[in-house]
Amino acid sequence: MSFYTRKGDDGYTGVLGEGRIPKEHPRTEALGAIDEATSALGLARATANAPEIAPIILQVQRDLYRLMAEVAATPENVEKFRAIDDAKVAWVEEHTDLLSSRVRMPSEFIIPGDTPASAALDLARTVVRRAERRVAELFHLGEMDNPQVLNYLNRLSSLCFVLELFEDQFEGQSPTLAKG
Repeated sequence: MSFYTRKGDDGYTGVLGEGRIPKEHPRTEALGAIDEATSALGLARATANAPEIAPIILQVQRDLYRLMAEVAATPENVEKFRAIDDAKVAWVEEHTDLLSSRVRMPSEFIIPGDTPASAALDLARTVVRRAERRVAELFHLGEMDNPQVLNYLNRLSSLCFVLELFEDQFEGQSPTLAKG
């Protein structure tokens, strides 16, 4: 088995359906940002010490895998890849609410980096926000029509922030305030 195909050497990449798109296409940019978010969450999962965090992140990573398939699908076959719905968004909201009831919310902006895991979670939050912006662009271009994909990413950035606070609190760290 070869780890390369040479199919992308022309600057185009495949989609889930017929055709190929330029690697700088907004859809490819969105897919790349979602892929980066999954990897950043993997770093956070690998470094988290609070036992509640890893299972939540793993489920999110699985959801993002399915979300990425929907973003990669062409209009003719997007329905067979549709996996992000109201229930998935509600799951993120439920976990955000549950954990936020167990943390002290800072009264002002914080600086990330109090623990390796909380720093990884903050990095994941920012990458998720980029993925959200790239997916929003696809919506504004009329290339996507499932609003739950955008809602999921929006809620996920909030979940990442709460997970960051939760990890810091688990480790006995108070957030570093931006104003100092």
